[in-house]
Amino acid sequence: MRIAVLTVSDRCSKGLTEDKSGPLISELLKELAETAAYRIVPDEKEEISAALIEFCDALGVDFVFTTGGTGFAPRDVTPEATRAVIEKEVPGIPEAIRAESLKITPKAMLSRAAAGIRGRTLIVNLPGSPKAVRESLAVVLPVLDHAVETMSGQTISCGKE
Repeated sequence: MRIAVLTVSDRCSKGLTEDKSGPLISELLKELAETAAYRIVPDEKEEISAALIEFCDALGVDFVFTTGGTGFAPRDVTPEATRAVIEKEVPGIPEAIRAESLKITPKAMLSRAAAGIRGRTLIVNLPGSPKAVRESLAVVLPVLDHAVETMSGQTISCGKE
């Protein structure tokens, strides 16, 4: 599998803060996937959307994982940028992440993360903190293989007999 990682952060994009979450995504998935692209963009809807389109359409990666910009801050627009470019929403992924995260902190209910499919690429918004990225990826990992199979049309039957 091939992934792209997009860190959304004004401070990281200006070099004021080191991005720890983006590289962590690549590290946690290195046994499963090659990171084909990694980029940091500011909290600007147009820049986020443009990067997502490039990763999906030009690079044709299986997954794009974003980190950051999913909260209540005035400049948090990652979910809106994601919804602007996807063709099919996949609400179960952020719902599952929030459900598991609620077992850890009530602040999880404040996540506005989204997920969806563009072409044959699944885009998943993850939180901005390394701890939350680790916890969220643990929720998503069990379904990544099946997601790739179904998006590519390779799955014949999803149910067990």
